[in-house]
This record gives sequence, structure tokens and C-alpha cells, in this order.
Amino acid sequence: MTDRTPEEADACRAVKPVVCYRSDRLPAVDLSLYESARESMTLVSEVTVAPRDASTFEARAGQLFRIVCVEGHQVGDLNLWNLHDLAERFYSGKTRQLQASHVTAGDRLWSSMPGLRPLATITHDTLGWYGIDEYGGSVHDVIGTRCDPYTNHQLNGVDYHYCCHSNLTRALADHKGCDLQQAEQHVHDVLNVFMCTGFTLDTHQYFMKATPARAGDYIEFFAEIDLLGALSACPGGNCASSHSDDDTPCYPLHVQVFETKPDALHGWQPPERSRYSRTHGR
Repeated sequence: MTDRTPEEADACRAVKPVVCYRSDRLPAVDLSLYESARESMTLVSEVTVAPRDASTFEARAGQLFRIVCVEGHQVGDLNLWNLHDLAERFYSGKTRQLQASHVTAGDRLWSSMPGLRPLATITHDTLGWYGIDEYGGSVHDVIGTRCDPYTNHQLNGVDYHYCCHSNLTRALADHKGCDLQQAEQHVHDVLNVFMCTGFTLDTHQYFMKATPARAGDYIEFFAEIDLLGALSACPGGNCASSHSDDDTPCYPLHVQVFETKPDALHGWQPPERSRYSRTHGR
């Protein structure tokens, strides 16, 4: 094989990177507004997600919702949809580009095109202290997809029905009263809540490590529009070793939805869908 390494190879590697999407051009996040809303919140609904299963919840525009680690070290996989239009859903890839590979307080979860608007804003994160560790790992990632039965069968040759993909599919089917195949087409890449992940520094492979989440830890969101959510309590438990079996210790997760006083939002309005003309050059 011909060696095509150029003389300027080192110079190529030394070129400084440029951030592709400038976050300072996004709509400003007013954390003081959300903090004001948090001071007057009242619990209106809650659901417990059983280990190796998923549950749905609704959060209306202007409400807050929390995902809480209630017992042991446990990670969850979160899907979000426009409550009135399942075609508009959480877009992990664009969130990764506009925010970061791992999200925390002040970051937004963006919706799919053509809507492309904030679905939810993270208002509080008790794991915000973790930062980025020496391996490049951090918490709450939008780089992984979700554990699924298709990849598991490809790698291990068995049917395992309690992967997060299947859990989310069952939960959505039950909520919408539709069959599994109809629901499955709406299940999408997730926010990996509490999961500690990154890419290995040498081979650049996706890795996971034990979550630092403990009982009482939570991540909290402000619903920017009316939302339908589905949360899976991952069969990987704390994701220190496996994420598709019945042997790993797993624990429930809890979702709480809070109402806020209208006067606490000071004229806030749900974000509009993208104003792009959708003519695509024609």
C-alpha cells in the first residue's frame, strides 16, 4: 500500500479547530426566569418507572419536570415528543451540535426539523459538579443512541426484549393505544440521563462507566412546549459493565411534574417553529 503521508502532516494536525455552531447566536437562556418559576412550583403528577421498563408522562408548556434517582445508581433513556404531533421530537444530533456532547443546566433539548426549536431547557442538575473526567467522560450524553434488541442480537445472537428501545416502544404503544410497529417508528435517539460516557482517547470508541448518580440526584427541565415524554430505566443499571441483561442490579426512576405560577414567567411564550421558508432552493 502506497504511503501518502504528506510532508506537511504535522502541520495539518496542528491546525486549530473551529467550533462549527456558535452558541452565542442562539436565543439567550434566561436562567433567572426559570429560577423564578422554580421558586413557586407545585407537584401536579408523578410516575415511577420500574427497572428494565419504561413509562410515559406529559408536561405542559411552562411546567417543570424532574427525573429523579430514587434508590440505587441507575441511568435512564429519555424520549420527548411534541404532545400534539409525534413527528416533532427530540433531535439528539442537532442538540449535540448546538449545545455539547453532554448537557447540563442552561442547555436546551432541540426538536427535529422542520420545527427545530427548543423542546425543553435544563434548569437544574445535581450532577453538574462532575464536569469532564480524565478519560473524557461526562454525564447526561447525547452521543449514544439507546440499547436496542437489534444490535444486541447482532452481537450476542439472542432476543432480549427489555432494551431501552423496546421499553420505550411498549410505553408509547400503551400510551397511544397503537400496535408496537406503529409506536416503534416514533422511538428515537435519546438523552442518556445520569449515564457517564465519552470516547476513548486512543481508539475513539464510545465508552460507559459507572454513573455517579446517587439516591436523591435529579435533572430538571422546563417544558418549552406541550410535551409527551417516555423514560426507560435502563437494564444496564449503573452502566458499569453491561446494558442488555437480567443480571445487572437495576433500580426504579421517578418522574415528577410541577406547575408554576403564570406570573413567575414574566410574559414567557413557547418558542415558534423555525421560520425557514422550506422552499429548498426551488
